[in-house]
Amino acid sequence: MFPASGAVHVGRQPIFDRDGDVHGYELLFRGDAAAVDADERGAYATSRVLITAFTEIGIEPLCGRALCFVNLTREFLVGDLPLPFDAEQVVLEILETVEIDDEVVSAVEGLVRQGYRIALDDYVFGLGHEPLLELAAYVKIDVLETEPEELVATVERCRKYAGVKMVAERLETPRQLEHARELGFDYFQGYVLGRPQVVSAAALSPSRLARVELLSLLVGPSIPLARVVGLVTSDPALSLRLMAAANADSLGLPVKVSSVHEAVLLLGVDRLRDWATLMLVSDLDGPGDPGTHQLSAAITRARMCQNIAGRMDLPPEAAFTVGLVSAVAELLGQGAAELAVRLSLSAEVTEAMVDGAGPLGELLSLVAAYEASDLPMLLAAPLPVEDTARAYLDAVAYTGQIIAPRARPA
Repeated sequence: MFPASGAVHVGRQPIFDRDGDVHGYELLFRGDAAAVDADERGAYATSRVLITAFTEIGIEPLCGRALCFVNLTREFLVGDLPLPFDAEQVVLEILETVEIDDEVVSAVEGLVRQGYRIALDDYVFGLGHEPLLELAAYVKIDVLETEPEELVATVERCRKYAGVKMVAERLETPRQLEHARELGFDYFQGYVLGRPQVVSAAALSPSRLARVELLSLLVGPSIPLARVVGLVTSDPALSLRLMAAANADSLGLPVKVSSVHEAVLLLGVDRLRDWATLMLVSDLDGPGDPGTHQLSAAITRARMCQNIAGRMDLPPEAAFTVGLVSAVAELLGQGAAELAVRLSLSAEVTEAMVDGAGPLGELLSLVAAYEASDLPMLLAAPLPVEDTARAYLDAVAYTGQIIAPRARPA
């Protein structure tokens, strides 16, 4: 198995509308699968939630087409840390601990102009968040901790803002739910309706050195595209995360990517830089880089697929992806179909991995036969065994060249 970060976790709690349908999910930091509450609420927690949700588990498996509500700290609001996704499916929750000043108000105005929906979390009148009521799409009110008279007064104040929808949160009893409905709340969240569910997935942790190198390439005056692609493809975990980010529905990209090269082109320099920054923040206390042997095995298969693709008139970048993702699925002990769904890979790549279909599937079968020393299958293949062996030897040499500099601790 790949000795990386192992499983990743994110909590999600549903938010229901007045008809009892799910309107969205609040995404919550969870350090492990058994965690009931978040033990982090700072920038690290937000970064970890974003990386896990968008690039490791996927927004589609987490939320379907419902909205996802994400808690933000001041660093994200004012631009010290990036938001590398568009506004289509995400609601930005401003934590009650954020001090509201002119800089924050100006920053939130800019986010609203970009199309982001804003929610005020745990809103309490008089604590300084009133300047944001004109900008908010949602106001979340803690029903459990708010005195009855204050709750009625807060609802009446919020009703004066036509664009605001009210969310009753921390509903724990049927009576509280019924009272919130009587007060005219639009949406409802709490244990009486649904407790937070922890969603987990196996994941790799990219090399910290690779992420630092990627950032250094992306902040220079000129961007060496070939070096960027080469760096990403040398780290399987980094490759998977960026392809997942490029394919995320919330990015609004017009096509599904099938290779690292396409992901780099479609994300663009700004998005790449944002994701690389978030990865560094989210993995600050990660356990370290993958072992050299396992890393080599994944890259060698990917490079061998790429080498053979040239002899079979197949797209080399898609072939590299088929080899890389299939190897990572095996190392994670995860089905190829499940991983393909998480990455939203193109149909051609997915069918090759899952069903062995098409020319790319035939290529992958040939490489698997070589790895297993299946001589009868190799002899029956359309490519001479000598050519397959040369493709493998080149892949081993290639992997050695790019792994050796990264074998030192990050």
